[in-house]
Amino acid sequence: MNKKIQGGVIAALALALSFTLSACGGGSNTIKIAYQGPLSGGEAQTGTDEQNAVKFAIELYNATNPDKLIELVSADDQGDGTVAAGVAPGIANDKDIVAVVGPAYSGATIASLPYYKEAGMPLISPSATKVSLTDPSVAGEFGGPVFHRIPATDKIQGPALGKLAISGIAAPKVFVIDDQSAYSVGLVEYLTPSLPAGSLVGTDSTKNDTADFAATVAKVKSTGANVVIYTGYYSQAAVLVKQLRDGGYKGIFAGGDGVLNSEFAVLGGAAAEGARLTGATVPLGELSADLAAKFKESQGVEPGVYAAESFDAANIIIEAIKAGNTTRESIMKFIKSVSYVGVGGQAISFDANGDSTLGFINGFEVKAGKVTSLGAVK
Repeated sequence: MNKKIQGGVIAALALALSFTLSACGGGSNTIKIAYQGPLSGGEAQTGTDEQNAVKFAIELYNATNPDKLIELVSADDQGDGTVAAGVAPGIANDKDIVAVVGPAYSGATIASLPYYKEAGMPLISPSATKVSLTDPSVAGEFGGPVFHRIPATDKIQGPALGKLAISGIAAPKVFVIDDQSAYSVGLVEYLTPSLPAGSLVGTDSTKNDTADFAATVAKVKSTGANVVIYTGYYSQAAVLVKQLRDGGYKGIFAGGDGVLNSEFAVLGGAAAEGARLTGATVPLGELSADLAAKFKESQGVEPGVYAAESFDAANIIIEAIKAGNTTRESIMKFIKSVSYVGVGGQAISFDANGDSTLGFINGFEVKAGKVTSLGAVK
């Protein structure tokens, strides 16, 4: 039977009145969960945004004076698979850590999985969207049984990104650029087949540390493209869009949830204006202005991208702990049978392969230097 849990705003604000934690063995009054994502390097804003939401959820819980306090352990993988492979073993081998919110990025998740699988560490990612992570047929990338995720996958995001990018363009000529990362290439796999027949006029594949996009800009211009879609991450996207605009490109610039970050608008400046972005996320402030205000009071900043999903992921683990589950095994069982009502009011549960019941993709646009929500891409 699924556990029915009233989550979201009401539960978060009512924790102090409603919480009684079941006693557990071991004698310690502290239990640890980890957040894994990019907390330094070019993608640090994503990790900082997500970890702030996890901190917020833990602070709300700890403020209820439970018998078991939760301590957060930070695991900085820089969003990079190589770094993640060095970080994950330490988290997996720390017997006091019972669950992980993350990893944030798909490539980092793939690199971390061998260690977490061996250790039986339950994972809930707020943002890793590569389809293979929940596909049992893909050896070496399938995350079962430990991996779970809140967002919809790139199987849904790819077509949504293509639809948003060409919206209102009478005769789209699309040029697609990936950054060779697991996430970026995976997104392209579902993006390009969804484009209208004959609309794809060119592609390019660049390294994720490219500083000079002159060759790519030349290719874009030579094809006469009026839509450029970049499937990498925001720090590189900002460099690319600036060089495209400096090179005379005047068409649409679009990107997926790797580009979806407030820092893209900051780093890209005027060149980023009008950029169209997608993501399986809803701004926390749109879901609850009250909760967003409390978040800002607690963390000192506005809630960022994937704050709602990170908050929900943390709270599912917290609910497991509240129910008396203090081992990796028992928390995993709880996650696999849970039905949690998140901040958006929708029930979140996970199928046998770790995908959640949520399946939406929202659109966003950079306006006046800020990333603005456009609502669901339909």
